[in-house]
Amino acid sequence: MQLSNILKITLVFTLMVILMGAYTRLSDAGLGCPDWPGCYGHLTVPNETHEIAKAEQYFPEFTVEQDKAWLEMIHRYIAGTLGLMVLGILIICLRQEEAPKKLPVFISALIIFQALLGMWTVTMKLMPIVVMSHLLGGFTLFCLLFLLYLRTKPLRIPGGDIYARKLAPLAVLGLVVLVIQIMLGGWTSSNYAALACTSLPICEGNWVDNLRFADAFSPFQGEHPSFEFGVLDYPTRMTIHVTHRIWGIITAILLLWLAIKLLKAQSSTMRNSGLLLIALVIIQVGLGISNVVMHLPLSIAVSHNGGAAILLLCVVFINYALWRKA
Repeated sequence: MQLSNILKITLVFTLMVILMGAYTRLSDAGLGCPDWPGCYGHLTVPNETHEIAKAEQYFPEFTVEQDKAWLEMIHRYIAGTLGLMVLGILIICLRQEEAPKKLPVFISALIIFQALLGMWTVTMKLMPIVVMSHLLGGFTLFCLLFLLYLRTKPLRIPGGDIYARKLAPLAVLGLVVLVIQIMLGGWTSSNYAALACTSLPICEGNWVDNLRFADAFSPFQGEHPSFEFGVLDYPTRMTIHVTHRIWGIITAILLLWLAIKLLKAQSSTMRNSGLLLIALVIIQVGLGISNVVMHLPLSIAVSHNGGAAILLLCVVFINYALWRKA
């Protein structure tokens, strides 16, 4: 099988890991297994009476919830499989003379760090800074695998499209703004602030007078037995939520501006990228609004995570196309 085809499969699998991670987190199953890499000392979820009794003996502060434990273990299984796939890609790239070398080595190092973040997520009891870093690591892995795939398929745009190339700085700005928005989304989720505001367009009540930016964005929130369900008070969570919304508006406007400009490009590749970007931005904004109006239904919340990952890939491709060597 060609490297490009293997990378396609790996990209799909990476998106599955991202979606499963979001589903696990949003189902409050992040501590479904309080140890790592196993579950209550087992390779699978304990289900026999004596296994459950022994698990609760060793972990008296936890109650074995098999549905949550299975969500966590399935996430670990598919993440481990992804790690093996990345290892396979590294071996192929090192053996093929024409294949990239540095990027697959970096990707392999990243996935090892991702495993460590997964462990720390559990052992540090869902500390928000660790949970958010784990989320960002998954998105970064997704983008780097996509870049590696693009390296196997040289991009050629007839004539070079001088007009489109002038949009490269705007595309970089759009990428930076989008990454910040994804970070804010991860911080909102990891601090259980997604429902801190339930009205539109911003927040209910006298929210302006309750903003607490110093507390809201402090990476260290003190020592707690667990960070599950959050440890911040309402004004602090509200500040996180409002910031995510306002920056989301800025992100949507900037990306739509970039997309509209791309529609004027000579290259059909860039025009199609602009159309796709418009569609993804509209869908993502719609999912965000639906989360508020419908009080964070699981399917829409998970789709919002997946939408962010695909939107990021679209902006990465636009940057790759605009900054490539002629």
